[in-house]
Amino acid sequence: MVGSSHEALHRIFQKDPTLLTKALQKVLHVPFPEPREIAALNVDLTEIEPVERRVDTLLRAETDEGTYLLVVESQGKVDERKRGSWPYYLSYLYEKYRCEPVLIVITQSSKTAQWASRPIRFGFRDWHSLTVRPLVLGPDNVPVIADERQAERDVPLAVLSAMTHGRGPQAPAILESLAAALRTIDPDSAAVFVQFVDSCLADPQAKQMWRDLMTAIQYFWRHPLAEQVREEGRIQDRQEMTLRILEWRGISVPDAVRERVMACTDLAQLEVWAQRAVHAMDAMGLFEPE
Repeated sequence: MVGSSHEALHRIFQKDPTLLTKALQKVLHVPFPEPREIAALNVDLTEIEPVERRVDTLLRAETDEGTYLLVVESQGKVDERKRGSWPYYLSYLYEKYRCEPVLIVITQSSKTAQWASRPIRFGFRDWHSLTVRPLVLGPDNVPVIADERQAERDVPLAVLSAMTHGRGPQAPAILESLAAALRTIDPDSAAVFVQFVDSCLADPQAKQMWRDLMTAIQYFWRHPLAEQVREEGRIQDRQEMTLRILEWRGISVPDAVRERVMACTDLAQLEVWAQRAVHAMDAMGLFEPE
């Protein structure tokens, strides 16, 4: 499901895993070896103990130099708790797969990018028992692609550019170039990329411009996959909104309630639960009959 910028920013690497290695090599200038094969892995890092932990996107890259786990985290804002969870993710993944993990953080915020790029060090001043150095993709290093021909040469990178820079005075040129480039690829991929960009555009004017451009290229919005992606996004929005309302009201949400809400794909039922969340006395009140 792609219902938010958080989801889109890491799901694009599931759609085109080669984009991630290109970003490492060409944007971050990291000498990452060329993969022979990249495969998506289960993102669930939950142990037997009931502590749920998940990474956003997890890819396994087979290269001539060995096998690497590419851990992608989409980060919307500064969150000091991640300074503890990110080292845990890397240690757990190494223990589970016995492959070298690489942490990549992607964000639309320069402030968040600066925070995320700081090394995480555990130990004392002159001796660090553990050091984690995230690689960060953000507005300060993802290239601005505002030229149609450049966008056509690498459509996934142009999509990432629009998702990262889709605001301010350069947004029209970026979005227009990408809209033209999307005509050159297959409709199924284009429909997914359209939704990724739409989810990431926080500027109302940029979002409206993007939708106007996509309406002009009508087959994107008529395509069944585009409608499916939009429907999935609406479902996820309602799932998350229902749980957020309870949390905002200070109501504890047990795992069983959270799992039931997140497993529901009936939009009408989710609407009912979201309305009940406003007045429910406890989390189980979502499911009480009328």
